[in-house]
Amino acid sequence: MSSPTAMPACLYIVATPIGNLSDMTPHAIDVLKQVAIIACEDTRTSGKLLSHFGINTKGNKDADSEEVTAHNNKNDAENDSDSSDSVAKQKGHNKLWAYHEHNSAIQTPKIIEMIEQGHSVALISDAGTPLISDPGYQLVQAAHAAGVRVSPIIGASAAIAALSVAGLPSDRFSFIGFLPAKTHGRQKQLAALHSRTETLIFYEAPHRIIASLEDMATVFGAEREVTFCRELTKTFETVNKSTLGALVEFVKADDNQQRGEIVVVVAGANVAQDVDDIRIHDKLLQRLLEDLSVKKAAALGADITGVKKNALYQRLLELQAE
Repeated sequence: MSSPTAMPACLYIVATPIGNLSDMTPHAIDVLKQVAIIACEDTRTSGKLLSHFGINTKGNKDADSEEVTAHNNKNDAENDSDSSDSVAKQKGHNKLWAYHEHNSAIQTPKIIEMIEQGHSVALISDAGTPLISDPGYQLVQAAHAAGVRVSPIIGASAAIAALSVAGLPSDRFSFIGFLPAKTHGRQKQLAALHSRTETLIFYEAPHRIIASLEDMATVFGAEREVTFCRELTKTFETVNKSTLGALVEFVKADDNQQRGEIVVVVAGANVAQDVDDIRIHDKLLQRLLEDLSVKKAAALGADITGVKKNALYQRLLELQAE
């Protein structure tokens, strides 16, 4: 049995381009060339990227051990149909291991075992920095639990790229990712985010973008500031700063804006404006107080106005004290 890879045994979290291949860093290329295993979401997609940069996916006969080959043979049988079966049948072990939400429970302990035996592993996603809206955190979590070193190889991230061009406050922000696919779940999550004052970053699928933007305009208000980022770093890149109401019309009017990778960066709530918005219901609240307790008035007021019950409850207490 040959010795483990000469590269330090470690789990490398490697960022790849989100569109423009020139964004691939020399450090990332060097690491991917040297590691014994590359864990990726889709072996076909990643295989094309690695081929472009001349990264051999068949391993290194001088560095890779027979253990890697043995483990890889098991993977060929267990991975789903998306893996590169034709490649796996060739001589030498296949460096590419499929790692995604459907097989992470099986693959995670195998990868950790390989690192513990002295082999280096890189984790990549289909595009951008791993662990942003993908299951990679399970592998990193397991690595920490096993005392395995984890090292980031930094590069492109669609969320941070969008924030950098959004023209919205960037000192405080939250990455929300994809909203629920169904309308009720989506609106419920947006309602929970309504009063958040930090900038919010969303990913969205092309076939749901109009519905999601319409729900944002309804819940957050049509005048809430937003920056729409589509196909960042690619040929037909879009960066459109607007309001949610205007953005809905912009996207509806152009089918091209309903295609590709989409990031929506939404301004946080204006606390002072929210207070003013609640006060426009003062007459209604005062009338409800004439016949109802504060608690019941808040509940009924919320049903009538759509404003959060807790916010109305606080305003009702203020009106009582005046």
